[in-house]
Amino acid sequence: MIPISDDNPTLRFPVVTVGLLIIMGAVWIFVQHAGFDSAALAATTCDWGMVPGEITGRARLGLAVPLGQGSVCVVDNDPRNILTPITSMFLHGSWGHILGNGLFLWVFGNNVEDVMGRFRFVVFYLVCGLVAALSQILVNPASPVPMVGASGAISGVLGAYLLLYPRVRVNILFFLFIFVRVISVPAWLTLLWWIGLQLLTGLPQLSEMRPDASAGVAVWAHIGGFGAGLALIKLFVNPKLLAARSAKGLRPPSRSAW
Repeated sequence: MIPISDDNPTLRFPVVTVGLLIIMGAVWIFVQHAGFDSAALAATTCDWGMVPGEITGRARLGLAVPLGQGSVCVVDNDPRNILTPITSMFLHGSWGHILGNGLFLWVFGNNVEDVMGRFRFVVFYLVCGLVAALSQILVNPASPVPMVGASGAISGVLGAYLLLYPRVRVNILFFLFIFVRVISVPAWLTLLWWIGLQLLTGLPQLSEMRPDASAGVAVWAHIGGFGAGLALIKLFVNPKLLAARSAKGLRPPSRSAW
């Protein structure tokens, strides 16, 4: 199920949501060369992606991890490693990766921004991304595998949306073999289905003690970011914007959020 839109208009133009999408796109195209230069993609992933074992110091220095196309990422103790939990949020590994993240942020981010305000939404987004990174570190602190992507921060947006607008209708692209159709379902169904898949994928990793167990999709970053969104939403919502939405006749957040 791929969400493509929702039936939930906003009070103001989502400046931050659009800005984040532009920044992510610019980094992908101008810094990571849109994935067409494998050396540049590998270098940015290795240098500015988050390596849990480098943050904790538990990965062996000099350990080389293959990144494909003959490239490797070598564990080091460069001072910039401390910045990678933030820089990794703006990097991606493929066109599918950035387009998928961008779609989820566009569908769900504008309404969360609408009840927080721009500055609060920026802080909320970054905090959820940092919690997501911490979650991945806690699950596999010795991993030498670099993690990139905005999905941890966006997962926080999804958690916030679930509490704010559980009954809003979300239009999803539904695939079943050759059957393809756009259907409308409640947000709670879409988002609980999504986090359920993350949990089903992530729970087996808890029993894996290998240092490369975090290779592939960093599902515990998704789970941690989603949990942060659920926990932090009440702290970041702006009551004045809630009142303004109600005055304009826009859909108010669910009472279950409070």
